[in-house]
Amino acid sequence: LILDFLAPSPRGTERELGGSSFNMDSIRKFLQQATLLGKAVQDSQKYGWRFRHEVKLVSDDVLFAVQEQLKSASLELMRELKSCGVFYLRARGEIVAPHTVEVNVNGRKRHLTAETLVVATGDRPQYLDIPGDREYCLTSEDLLSLPHPPARTLVVCGSAEGLECAGFLFSLGLQVTVMLLADLLQGFDLKMAEKIENYMFVGGVDFLHHCSLSKVQRHTQTHRDSNSLLLIVFVCCVQVLLAVGRKACTSDIGLECVRVQCSQDTGRIVVNERDQTSVDHIYAIGSVQHGRPSTTGLSVHAGKLLRTTVCDYTIVPTVVLTPLEYAACGLSEERANLTFGEDSIEVYHSYYWPLEWTLPARNKNSCYVKVICHIPDHERVVGLHVMGPNAGDILQGFVTAMKCGLTKHQLDATVGIHPGAAQVSILFFLH
Repeated sequence: LILDFLAPSPRGTERELGGSSFNMDSIRKFLQQATLLGKAVQDSQKYGWRFRHEVKLVSDDVLFAVQEQLKSASLELMRELKSCGVFYLRARGEIVAPHTVEVNVNGRKRHLTAETLVVATGDRPQYLDIPGDREYCLTSEDLLSLPHPPARTLVVCGSAEGLECAGFLFSLGLQVTVMLLADLLQGFDLKMAEKIENYMFVGGVDFLHHCSLSKVQRHTQTHRDSNSLLLIVFVCCVQVLLAVGRKACTSDIGLECVRVQCSQDTGRIVVNERDQTSVDHIYAIGSVQHGRPSTTGLSVHAGKLLRTTVCDYTIVPTVVLTPLEYAACGLSEERANLTFGEDSIEVYHSYYWPLEWTLPARNKNSCYVKVICHIPDHERVVGLHVMGPNAGDILQGFVTAMKCGLTKHQLDATVGIHPGAAQVSILFFLH
């Protein structure tokens, strides 16, 4: 039995079956593809293509197409569940006893019992809890609900999700400003984050540093406090999009009733190596877990292995679908230095220019790869970072190799596929 219910966003946006991560990842990929196709159209003239009419992106069409595809995928998933004998109930559940869940169906309460309970309620964008944020701001959940794209957008973020949204909106030809409330891409490699910001800035996206958002309101003005040097600026924009992190959906589902332990800071569920909570028959997987990496691929993998095999959370790949894609696996350079000490770490890196970019002379040497090795362990690869087209696809094969203890010597002994961008992952220079 699956209970699946998530309240609409403050803007009234509802999601389809598949979970918050699955749906959002599909949206991210579709919107990134729309962006990349625009670049491909620009490059096509250098490859001899000519168009009889002006080629332009109709944003309403792409947003509608993505919505329809999500609905289609939701129906297909529903059919799969039914064929597997899984009973699906779109209703809210609350744990009221160790093996009992109270369900509200059409205003009627029912009690369902089960030997094992699995909490996989996911997460959703959080707000800043400042005046006007819920009334006037969008989140990534609401991006597809816009009737028309705004003329100018302020993206308040620091997260991968915010940069991805900024990249897509900019590809529509909009004026986009990114306000960083914290360090860019916290938890990722700092130098890679700086290169992503630089690529987007050179492309035309504005960035505001050392700022904070105090309120969102309709009118625009600038005020200088006569008693201080503080300049309070009201940024003029048509739409504000918040991407300031995600909050686990663990409140109001009865966890405290059965004393499931949650982190006081994050609200996420504390689990052991077998994904068990503090209550033996209750498990938690996905982004509701405390202190674990959170990706859709990892959640799917952990769900498949639940109660049969321990899921390995140590080497987990992730991808950021910014205009120049970034994929990473393992440790950042900063984390590697803290873990092993700077003298025990060697960093190899290289800039590269994809062959298909050379003909249109696009963005020379903006693509980059970095390999972080632990010297005492035969230069075992502990971190691999790729920034360039199809970075996630390039990285995927190396993830398996890293789980098998990949070393720099083995990379050096690998024959590259020419001409292909992935071969850059075996050609490096010292940091």
